[in-house]
Amino acid sequence: MNKDNGINGIKLQYEIIKDDFSRAGEASSNIKKVLRQLGIEDSIIRRTAIVTYEAEMNIVIHSEGGRIKVLINPDQVQIIAEDYGPGIENIELAMQEGYSTAPNRVRELGFGAGMGLPNMKRCSDEFEIQSEKGAATIVTMIIYIKG
Repeated sequence: MNKDNGINGIKLQYEIIKDDFSRAGEASSNIKKVLRQLGIEDSIIRRTAIVTYEAEMNIVIHSEGGRIKVLINPDQVQIIAEDYGPGIENIELAMQEGYSTAPNRVRELGFGAGMGLPNMKRCSDEFEIQSEKGAATIVTMIIYIKG
């Protein structure tokens, strides 16, 4: 993964609260506005909005809370979604479309269909997930800005 120290880049960070469905989606919406103000092309904005929304919802639904960090450079948007646990027991299984550990109360709200991680991977040019049961999960996604 390409990492940048922030020189010549814009850094954004959003705290995501467990089970806070009333604010869920705010981070991805704000990121979308910033990218639009920067004149980033619509297809890049759309993909970035999808991955950040899915990451945000996964933190709200499945974790003890966390944060989303975004670094926007002229050549890429890097999104790092990091939660405070409890980790993913089986990443391979979690990456399968339709697999979900969301509780019924979340499914009744219309979330937890098991498409979050697959959508994040599909919409990213680079995708990496680090997790283990009982620890934090860190998902790093990069979307290239083609000039």
